[in-house]
Amino acid sequence: MKKNFSTAWKRSKAPRKQRKYRHNAPLHTRTSFMNTMLSKDLAKKYGVGRIRVRSGDKVKVMRGKYRKTEGKVDTLNIKKSTVTITGIERSKKDGSKAMIPLQVSNLMIVDLVTDDKKRFADKSQAPKEKNN
Repeated sequence: MKKNFSTAWKRSKAPRKQRKYRHNAPLHTRTSFMNTMLSKDLAKKYGVGRIRVRSGDKVKVMRGKYRKTEGKVDTLNIKKSTVTITGIERSKKDGSKAMIPLQVSNLMIVDLVTDDKKRFADKSQAPKEKNN
């Protein structure tokens, strides 16, 4: 098995190869791992099921200890494919607070930040106008 990242790699059922693909991927490819699903109304509005998470987006945790918790995305770590959310933190032994990193795949976007024009540069993700 090759040790370098291959852009020609398509798929494999072997979990070790899937983990290896994600681990060896360069940063510009890892940004595509930061996509997460939209809520039903947003998916219908934008005509897309998944979109990249950005800081400022309001998300809902779907899995884990903090399930059903909503908050705004504070920071993104593309290297580790994790997100920190305001309001989800734990207290350390010395009394200080620490943000908890969550996997992007366990989140659902509830509200988008739409002030960035580049985010909707693709016509398929632009808001659809209603024809009445």
